[in-house]
Amino acid sequence: MANKVIISVAITGGIHTPTMSPYLPITPDQIAEQSIAAAKAGAAIIHLHARDPKDGRPTPEPEVFMQFLPRIKQSCDAVINITTGGGLNMTVDQRLAAPMAAKPEMCSLNMGSMNFALHGLADRYKDWKHPWEEPYLRGTDDFIFRNTFKDIARILKDLGEQHGTRFEHECYDVGHLYNLAHFVDKGAIKPPFFVQMIFGILGGIGADMRNMMFMKETADKLFGKDYRWSVLAAGKNQMAFCTQAAMMGGNVRVGLEDSLYIGKGKLATSNAEQVSKIRHIIEELGLEIATPTEAREILALKGGDRVGF
Repeated sequence: MANKVIISVAITGGIHTPTMSPYLPITPDQIAEQSIAAAKAGAAIIHLHARDPKDGRPTPEPEVFMQFLPRIKQSCDAVINITTGGGLNMTVDQRLAAPMAAKPEMCSLNMGSMNFALHGLADRYKDWKHPWEEPYLRGTDDFIFRNTFKDIARILKDLGEQHGTRFEHECYDVGHLYNLAHFVDKGAIKPPFFVQMIFGILGGIGADMRNMMFMKETADKLFGKDYRWSVLAAGKNQMAFCTQAAMMGGNVRVGLEDSLYIGKGKLATSNAEQVSKIRHIIEELGLEIATPTEAREILALKGGDRVGF
């Protein structure tokens, strides 16, 4: 499957707020509908957060996740990947509540604590749909996204060992690759593991193509042939970085969590629109997208029949 490219799609996330786009899925119905459409467009992995349907704020409540997880599973064969990052200011217990209940094939796993700054986004808007949005964003000038070694070890044990969940290891900087290597060397993470390299978040590594080359070189040095890699880039860098990653033999992640746009100054009307665009680029490069079945084989996943929903 050397020429197969796995497309992941991050449907709603915990970064963007309802004011920013009318197309950001908020309710369980919207999340389910956009997930199913994105899978039909070619996404093999669907990365999911949940939101309070009343005002769109990120929520860790398993009851909300369970309003869309079974529906997505019943309507498509895509791998369902649930966040363990949650939303800003959630405790680790809150972040783990839904994954522990759902026992999914995959979860995201952030590989280090970091400044995670979104306050600059608030300067772009004057009128807000909900009162929580502006302070949520502005408060990130004094926010540390906690992912300690103890937290990571706990998630690997509770989800990985107990439930057979594998991970999208989110690496926002070069040091996170070394954190991952620490757990690989201890035997807590076994190949083939999936490394998601993330560019353009203030507090992480910048969206510079040379940085992607260096991240890939570092991962090759640390992990050899034991890993698969993917790239996501925030905002305007999304499609350019994904295209470059595909050309280099990597996999890609798009979605409204990472960028609200489909082109310069033009909001994406759905997650499926972004998936369709990157699929078209991949196929024009002479590559093929991976099916969910192929993604499961490439990443050694347990299968959708062994989840908790």
